[in-house]
Amino acid sequence: MPATEPFVAKVYTTTPPADGVYLSAVDQGTTSSRFIVFDTTGAIVAVHQMEFDQIHPHAGWTEHDPKVILDTVETCIEEVVKAMKAKGLDPAMIKSMGVTNQRETTCAWDATTGEPLCNAIVWHDTRPQALVDSLIAKAGGSKDAFADITGLPLNTYFSASKMRWMLDNVDAVKSAAAAGTLRFGTIDAWLLYNLSGGAANGGVYMTDFSNASRTLLMDLRERKWSPKMLDFFGIQEAWLPKIMPSSYVYAHVHGGALAGVPLAGNLGDQQAALVGQKCFAVGEAKNTYGTGCFMLFNTGAEVVPSKHGLLTTAGYDIPKLGAPTYALEGSVAVGGASVKFLRDSLHLIKDTPDVNTYAAQVAHTGGVYFVPAFSGLYAPYWRDDARGVLVGMTTYTDRRHICRAVLECVGFQSYDVLNAMNLDSGKPLAVLKVDGGMTNSDLAMQLQADIAGIPVRRPAMRETTALGAAIAAALATDTITLEQLDKVNAEGTEEFVPKVSQDNRDRRLRKWKKAVERTLDWIDADDVAAAEDEIIVEH
Repeated sequence: MPATEPFVAKVYTTTPPADGVYLSAVDQGTTSSRFIVFDTTGAIVAVHQMEFDQIHPHAGWTEHDPKVILDTVETCIEEVVKAMKAKGLDPAMIKSMGVTNQRETTCAWDATTGEPLCNAIVWHDTRPQALVDSLIAKAGGSKDAFADITGLPLNTYFSASKMRWMLDNVDAVKSAAAAGTLRFGTIDAWLLYNLSGGAANGGVYMTDFSNASRTLLMDLRERKWSPKMLDFFGIQEAWLPKIMPSSYVYAHVHGGALAGVPLAGNLGDQQAALVGQKCFAVGEAKNTYGTGCFMLFNTGAEVVPSKHGLLTTAGYDIPKLGAPTYALEGSVAVGGASVKFLRDSLHLIKDTPDVNTYAAQVAHTGGVYFVPAFSGLYAPYWRDDARGVLVGMTTYTDRRHICRAVLECVGFQSYDVLNAMNLDSGKPLAVLKVDGGMTNSDLAMQLQADIAGIPVRRPAMRETTALGAAIAAALATDTITLEQLDKVNAEGTEEFVPKVSQDNRDRRLRKWKKAVERTLDWIDADDVAAAEDEIIVEH
């Protein structure tokens, strides 16, 4: 069951739209699921959200129950419809539904029963590390051996290593593979399958270009499953969903309050935010501050290899916007999750907003730097051996300085990615578009501008991830036009400009680099062996 009681469904307007049209999207994230209804200007009409349990069987492991995820999504849809009706709004005006999701998180289910074969392995789970080490050795010692095909390094982050781990370690997955009934999918594929009817009613088995690009199994240029990668991981194409465009009528909702609504948009959460921020021109970039932080830089129809620790990935495939679009991406594993760490693990704050309250009470961190490398460092370092540090403390340090250091660490990690993008593109970013939960903090966004040294632009309506999926679905169903798209979420944008000197910025960046260095080479071979021994003993 969900970890907390669901939030109360909110309806933001009681005035029906003049054009009689609503857009909608499921936004399935790492810690919660939401369903959001928009009007054709991008304004939120109604929303419902539910949190769910994070399952941690061992250190470094994180799992989700796929059935709980589906239940929260279906409940959110039902609650939004109920709330709209109570306010006199007609849910029949919802003409399309998109899906956006936490990427890389991997499900396995049986095609005959439709039942999960095990819990989903979450994107930041590091259990396949020993497997990945062996695969790197098999590939000649280079983690980038297949970057020319996939755009990605061999890493625990991506779905293929999770699939292989399941095949090697979960009896039910092995049995389904032998019986020919195994189905693997990222969360989007699981949701599309079930929302369109599941095993009992002919649910579709599909994914999109953006989600498929995060598996380590897709040929980026061909936009197809790569025979070479399938062979390398020992995964059969029959176990994988069909790759489709991001804007496409996949199926229609089967049953429930919105039965018959077209399921017509599908994007991984970060690519959805790229669409929601309307970064449609080459050189535009956005940063999403969620559980992690994810910056994407539009490279257009060109696949641009990174030389500075970024990922080359899919952007989106929306036929009405032209050719499939690619991107450079920098992924930070721990963004907003660092605030939850303060709240849930260290108990330095009681509620999430408290971090701003305490951080605002001091003008600086007192020399404290926090690097939340809890499961290693992602872009641009890609160091699995790193672990988190809190450095620079003195007897002067108190809770306020640590809270401010936590907000600053998100800005510093994002700067590292931004700097790598500047080096790869050869054209420094002039402005950074932002979205996600942490952007509600004016202090966090001002710190980001100060650290990055460029303006930070925040839209008035910040649910751009869900908006991107809703836009993709609306374009596939002709619910909105390209002309209307120009006006979506265009009003009320705010901009934060840098307020510190270059000397101040340079000094803080230098100290940040020193803090990062302290995280490296922490995990040794005997640490891995000890962890494996612990798991064997517990079993």
